[in-house]
Amino acid sequence: MNDLRFALRQLRKSPGFAFVAVLTLALGIGANVVVFGLVNAVLLRPLDVNDPQNLYQLRIGSWTNWKLLTTSYPAFEDIRQRNTTFSDIGGFYGFCHARLRWGDAVRNVSGYAVTGNYFDLLGVQPQVGRLIHAEDEHGPNSAPYIVLSDSLWRSAFNADPGVVGTTVWLYKDPFTVIGVAPTRFHGTERFVWPDYYIPIVNYFDSDYLRNRTGRPLTVLGRLKQGVTPQQATENLSAISAALAKEYPQTDTGLPLRLVRPGLYADTGDVIRGSLYGVTALAVLVLAGACVNLITLFAARAADRRRDLAIRVAVGASRWRLVRQLMTEALIISLLGGAAGLVTAALLLRVLDRGSLPSFLGNSPYNHLAVSVDARVYVVAVILTLVSALLFGMIPARTVWQSSPLQAMKIGSMDVTPLRRFGLRDVSLGAQIVICTLLVTSSLVAIRSMVRMLHAPLGFQPQGAMLAEIDLRELESKGDAPLEKKKAMIDSLRSIPGVTAVGTLSKPPFTGGLRGIPVFPPGTTEFTLNNSVLAPFGFTISPGYLEAARTRLLRGRDLSWSDTTQTPFVAIVNETFARKMWGDTAAAIGQRFIFLGHLREVVGVTEDGKYLEMQESPEPVVYLPLSQNEQANTVFVVRSSKAQKGMVPLIERSLDAIEPNAPVTVQSWSDALAGPLFPARAATIALGIMGLLAAMLAATRIFGIAAYNVSRRMKELGIRVALGARTIHIMSAAVGRPIVLLAVGSLVGLLMGAFASRVLEQIVYQPNPRDPIVVVGAVLTMAMLGIAASVAPARRALSVDPSKLLREE
Repeated sequence: MNDLRFALRQLRKSPGFAFVAVLTLALGIGANVVVFGLVNAVLLRPLDVNDPQNLYQLRIGSWTNWKLLTTSYPAFEDIRQRNTTFSDIGGFYGFCHARLRWGDAVRNVSGYAVTGNYFDLLGVQPQVGRLIHAEDEHGPNSAPYIVLSDSLWRSAFNADPGVVGTTVWLYKDPFTVIGVAPTRFHGTERFVWPDYYIPIVNYFDSDYLRNRTGRPLTVLGRLKQGVTPQQATENLSAISAALAKEYPQTDTGLPLRLVRPGLYADTGDVIRGSLYGVTALAVLVLAGACVNLITLFAARAADRRRDLAIRVAVGASRWRLVRQLMTEALIISLLGGAAGLVTAALLLRVLDRGSLPSFLGNSPYNHLAVSVDARVYVVAVILTLVSALLFGMIPARTVWQSSPLQAMKIGSMDVTPLRRFGLRDVSLGAQIVICTLLVTSSLVAIRSMVRMLHAPLGFQPQGAMLAEIDLRELESKGDAPLEKKKAMIDSLRSIPGVTAVGTLSKPPFTGGLRGIPVFPPGTTEFTLNNSVLAPFGFTISPGYLEAARTRLLRGRDLSWSDTTQTPFVAIVNETFARKMWGDTAAAIGQRFIFLGHLREVVGVTEDGKYLEMQESPEPVVYLPLSQNEQANTVFVVRSSKAQKGMVPLIERSLDAIEPNAPVTVQSWSDALAGPLFPARAATIALGIMGLLAAMLAATRIFGIAAYNVSRRMKELGIRVALGARTIHIMSAAVGRPIVLLAVGSLVGLLMGAFASRVLEQIVYQPNPRDPIVVVGAVLTMAMLGIAASVAPARRALSVDPSKLLREE
């Protein structure tokens, strides 16, 4: 207790030192707690289901990004009946967007269509009422029941338990509310929070439930006791091979495997790598903070050297002095850790589900539930204690090994020879290396973001609007007749300022047909083994290519004269043409079989991005709207007017033709917020870390330079009195920090040049050797050095020899 009181008195005597030390540590610990909070929420926290360690998701053998869908409903039933390694297998379809109506209220919602055993498989108990069970299903449209999520129940129904038994409508279909899911339950995907759950037999019609070509289900399974994942994989692959022999036209026979659910299937590998990379960089920030504090405490111990030596000489034990120094370090560390934890908790609350800043856009990642739990507190305490040991032990060691007699002879002067590098110099060099590495990483992230924004997409979102009209409550098949769609296009084209209008089935990056087999002409057995390609498929109207500004390299655009009464046609992209016929020039006039029709190639477009920014060139087929039934239609409207002013004009134009249909309008650039979110988040995270490192390095350079000048004021005065030049005074005052800055920056740049392996886990196409990045890092570090050295240099140049001599 005496040590504690003494340490507090010493810190009160040096409030500036205490403030800088606490702030430095708060920045380092706060950054690490925020990163660990995200790692904890994404990777460490178990799913809110029963026995999550025994739950697996079924995947095809090859690595696929984002694609959660696994199998068709008939194949799912076959796997469930034939497997011998799972105690139960269930599934869900996670893209059930609808308009929910109850009473006079209407709300857009998104939910899951689940198999009857879904909740029993996960071991979930209802909050109110009951959940869906296998015995509820008796064939197609046999279970018109709905389970509400806790969020929807509270926001739409005011948490009224009496909602159970109420009838609500999803579009035109009535469902009876039978229960409410638990508060924390949201399925098995960490970033997805469904609004509701309905039986899958009431979402798909009977034909689709018997169709083996679709792949709507994400399949989950719980292993039997004593069965290993390897044994289950072998069993599943054997079943897949057997189904391919029984259904060669639809089943691939590809081997199956198991992955942990929660992170968009295989995309979890990317997410883990990114988080681990950011964690490594955050640890560097904390290391820089500790190095900064080591020097602060070492300098403070040097200033108190004479006082400490006198105390040893009069009988105080060295252990007592070391204990007092460690107590000071512990108090600083506890205060810094507490400040860092509070700051981190506030930031994590901002990052919590649905609270991301608007400039990050709407993305599939912004529904993560983040909180400060016991793990986060434990990590904060560990970081605090380790930090205290790191920056407290070195000064304590110096005191332990010091000579009282020598210390009293030299007073408080710096005993480190000026020509030899000491602890402060080494620690400053290390901090500059860390700072340069983090500044380089932040510049790499910025360049990556710029590169992504200017990457060729195969379309130009700037200046284009996307409008989607929902007809599922008005038309029997949820789709408008072709003539009505043409009327809508004409109406939109008549808006002043509109230069082009077209439609497509799904905008790139939002899904659509994928993996539909292509067969060569003359094929008679349409088995998957006879297919030659499995491209993306988009249905477009005439004018879409112009509206999207997708370049038509060869041939012609689609026409309204391409009807079901004329030969079927298609436009393909460069990759499709090269893979099929070796060259784009040879593609025009070629034929292939796709979706049951022999189609002639009439045009070739440029390649683009269709699913993710990092994808390699993929083959694509564009089908004419007039020859292909398409329930989903999105209008692309290109205009020379401001986008905000276009929204009401587009809504009024479509409302004039379908007054009762809901219309959703957004800019195409805003629709790309999801694909661009990882790059934006990485740029912000690395930018903040680079800024923190730069702040720490700047204060450190300033501190070293100022300390050096204050120690050498007498020497500098003598130099001035003897007529030393300004350049020599400057060199003596701040020369050593500047040399350390140059050497440390060079080492940091060299380390950054070899950091591609870590950075590629975080940002898009990182290039630390980019000349702009290198020059930017050099200029940043130079400006830091100049800014931090100006005040000490001015003090050195303003020294008055006569005043110093009078004081002496």
